[in-house]
Amino acid sequence: MDWKTFVTVFGTVFLAELGDKTQLATLLFASKANMSLWLIFAAAASALVLASAIGVAAGHLVSEYVSPKYLSYVAGVGFVVIGVWTLYQAAVRTA
Repeated sequence: MDWKTFVTVFGTVFLAELGDKTQLATLLFASKANMSLWLIFAAAASALVLASAIGVAAGHLVSEYVSPKYLSYVAGVGFVVIGVWTLYQAAVRTA
């Protein structure tokens, strides 16, 4: 096993998931007193595993037609655009 890759992917995904809508939705489900925490955990974990599997499959398929270098550029630009949009929205709401 390539531990460097494992730690890089784990760390990146873990940090990206902290405080996102998925975690907040899971938190809300878990806050309801009449729900099984193990059931909520299993459902949320299964959903994240399935979403990750779709991402891996899609990434593999796309990489057969598009250079990973260009995919990195597109992903980077996408993250910058989302960041700029988020900052813009925050500035508009506080103005």
